[in-house]
Amino acid sequence: MTRGVIRGARIASVGISLPERVLTNEEISRTLETSDEWIRTRTGIRERRIAAPDQAPSDLAAEAGEHALQRAGVSAADLDLVISSSLVPDMVFPATAAVIADRLGATNAGAFDVQAGCSGFVFALASAVSFVGSGMYSNVLVTGAEAVSRALDWTDRSTCVLFGDGAGAVVVVPDPDAIFTFDLGTDGSGMPLLNMPAGGARLPASLQTVEARQHFLKMNGRQIFRFATRAVAGSCATVLDAAGLSVEEIDLFVPHQANLRIIDNVAKRIGVAPERVFTNLERYGNTSCASIPLCLAEAEESGRLKDGDQLLLAGFGAGLSWGTCVTTWRAG
Repeated sequence: MTRGVIRGARIASVGISLPERVLTNEEISRTLETSDEWIRTRTGIRERRIAAPDQAPSDLAAEAGEHALQRAGVSAADLDLVISSSLVPDMVFPATAAVIADRLGATNAGAFDVQAGCSGFVFALASAVSFVGSGMYSNVLVTGAEAVSRALDWTDRSTCVLFGDGAGAVVVVPDPDAIFTFDLGTDGSGMPLLNMPAGGARLPASLQTVEARQHFLKMNGRQIFRFATRAVAGSCATVLDAAGLSVEEIDLFVPHQANLRIIDNVAKRIGVAPERVFTNLERYGNTSCASIPLCLAEAEESGRLKDGDQLLLAGFGAGLSWGTCVTTWRAG
């Protein structure tokens, strides 16, 4: 577990990109033994976005990155670094971040991927804030982009109804008055609870792995629920203590959008009032690494997130991993 206070960097802007295709619960129920009511009562999800056949995470991330750069007033040529986070990247290698940088024209930027499951965006943000806060770099683009639908077994009701596609991006810039406090953690013993078994060096692709449907996302939902509620609540308490803040001082809590019951459970455990919890799960489902930046963009646009607000972010996912942070939001 790693926690720390980082000074000298802030989020300057947020950009998002969403596929046009909307897949509703009712549409899923036409080909799968389920219903809109069954999905909503267990997850809180009504619909989700699905990437077009020719859309990869890098395509969505590049569009989100363009919006974020425009809003920050930063040109792609001025980027020092691009960091990408995805549960299901474009490919095993090269880094999706390299593709994003090329698409944007960030010819002067280094680029790398962060793989930390659905916690990836918070881990990537911690990296960006560290680079900028140290003075090593001035402009860093962080993306969370997903086409998780490509990794779903659409005959598996326990997983395929949960996820959606989309992307979010933030630009991190210097600010001498800004402070971030992070808590990052991983428990590798939970690897079997959420993974894609085949396609890597441990279990290379073969006719047998394809026939066994091992190239799809596998998840033990009950155990992930228990892990998430325990680990996220504990991490939130840790990061608030490190930041010297009480939960009553938090203006907006933005958790990873995995399941509404998990979000409600965590909020109750840490004592955050429902009106200070932001969710968009109903319309987008679990967009993995994209969920937190999508929420940030919508919260700011709707007036739920204002200049000077104390913001608490919390991610969790495969690894098993968790990542939380606290910062004061600065508009523009």
